[in-house]
Amino acid sequence: MTNSPLVEIKDLKKYFPAGKNQFVRAVDGVSFAIQRGETLGLVGESGCGKTTVGRCLLRLIEPTSGEIRFDGKDLLALGRSEMRAMRRRMQIVFQDPYSSLNPRMKVGDIVGEPLIIHSIGNSKSERQERVNELLRVVGLDPDYAHRYPHQFSGGQRQRIGIARALALNPDFIVADEPVSALDVSVQAQVVNLLQDLQEQFGLTYLFISHGLAVVKHISTRVGVMYLGKLVELAPAEEIYRRPLHPYTQALLAAIPNPDPEARDSEHKPRRLGGDVPTPLNPPSGCRFHTRCPHVMERCKTEEPQFVQIETGHFSACFLNEVSVKSRSA
Repeated sequence: MTNSPLVEIKDLKKYFPAGKNQFVRAVDGVSFAIQRGETLGLVGESGCGKTTVGRCLLRLIEPTSGEIRFDGKDLLALGRSEMRAMRRRMQIVFQDPYSSLNPRMKVGDIVGEPLIIHSIGNSKSERQERVNELLRVVGLDPDYAHRYPHQFSGGQRQRIGIARALALNPDFIVADEPVSALDVSVQAQVVNLLQDLQEQFGLTYLFISHGLAVVKHISTRVGVMYLGKLVELAPAEEIYRRPLHPYTQALLAAIPNPDPEARDSEHKPRRLGGDVPTPLNPPSGCRFHTRCPHVMERCKTEEPQFVQIETGHFSACFLNEVSVKSRSA
């Protein structure tokens, strides 16, 4: 079995035109790899570029520059027909289960549509049996195939979306905030379902979320984005045990804690001040410096490099650079 990653992106950039000689730098030089069978959680506030990364990866939108490899193949070099064939191995579960399902189509037709598009199944009855199987796999009654999306709850609709993503037996799924539109009581059910399916089918996930609490139990590793940049990347348990970047620390501090003693502890991180700057005109130097409680003068003019601080733990912060030098001295 090869040790090469299933998914690899290098220096990915996506700039959207926004007037004369102006661009929204939605993704501005992001690099990471995803190993087979793992889940990479990608976290950050709304507008940080995480969804754009996922859509560029699948070539639902075209990157401005960079490199995207899937199972060793350069996706950006593939023609339309080659990319169409590759999409059988890469699918997406969308954020909003209300708008991502066609309200005029029955559930069976929604789940079975990829089979028709990619000419899978020798007959209508064979495709119907596959649809029934997929509905069972995601915990729905096959009889639901004859109903319309409006007849289901949000959690059930997201299960339908997951069934559609599984139809082509993909290797890789981008889960784009798949539980953010759901009630809290349903979120855990959908996350548990995704974990079960991963184990059952050997899936690899990019799990996108705006909160660290959601990705905690499903992720193998967690990457944190801020204003188009990846600022920290580490094994999941390490991110929660010892976050290195001030932004990651602030995200963890925002997670509600029901323990009064923990809430009032002396180690409580500082709250973030100010608003997220616009990606149309991001700050010079470190993009987080306008909100960082530890800002130094050099942060305002120099951009910190995204480097390995400890084994498997990467960060882009001058504070971490100082700690590395002090340990090696």
